[in-house]
Amino acid sequence: MLNSLLRGAPAVAARKLTETGAKALTSPTAASSATLHRIYHTTQSASSPDWHGTTIVCVRKNGRVCMMGDGMVSMGSVIVKPNAKKIRRIYPKTVGEERAKQQLNTGKAGENDIENEGTIVGFAGTTADAFTLLERLEGKLDEYPGQLARSCVELAKGWRTDKYLRRLEASLLVADKKASFEITGNGDVLESHDGVLGVGSGSNFAIAAARAQMDNPDLSAEDVAKKAMKIASEMCIYTNDQFTMESLAMEEEGKDAKE
Repeated sequence: MLNSLLRGAPAVAARKLTETGAKALTSPTAASSATLHRIYHTTQSASSPDWHGTTIVCVRKNGRVCMMGDGMVSMGSVIVKPNAKKIRRIYPKTVGEERAKQQLNTGKAGENDIENEGTIVGFAGTTADAFTLLERLEGKLDEYPGQLARSCVELAKGWRTDKYLRRLEASLLVADKKASFEITGNGDVLESHDGVLGVGSGSNFAIAAARAQMDNPDLSAEDVAKKAMKIASEMCIYTNDQFTMESLAMEEEGKDAKE
């Protein structure tokens, strides 16, 4: 009899374990946790970062500021557009009014003055998010004219703290006659120590290539940026060789003090 009880004990224990597990799975708490677990994995795979999309580089050298970017727009592994323009030049309201007056008085605006005015902005990331940030930056530049550093800091503060802006997935490069900055959604406003900045999937290749050529006195800022972007396009599969460029003349040090 004792032997039969011992033989039957494992079966009874297994039956109880099965019943306990079934009750646990049918309970609301367990069901919700299991559902949440499945939802978590689905969301994780759906929200994987697919916005590799571009390379932007900015070079300050020999009295010139040059920002250059490629034109590829990709969605996952598909090229959607090869010639998008990811470099913009924005003007404060005061400069826009002066240009309008000049056109009215002379019939045309000075090309050199126009090319050396404004702020150059390049973006990498989701297009809609980038243009939202561009609009915010333009508003800050109008609010703090001639103060690019403060405008970038104010934009980064809003980007970091605002519930809506915090979700935007993009990075910006901003440059004017005096300085260049990288702005990220983490609240960072970074100024380069050697005159080279970059954002995007191929930025590391472009930055390394640009820094290697900064010591060459025969190359201008435009030449360095072009060579750097060429190398990045050959190494990064999300960067092509259809480049867009904007440039400015750097402001001479001590010019404001003399005036």
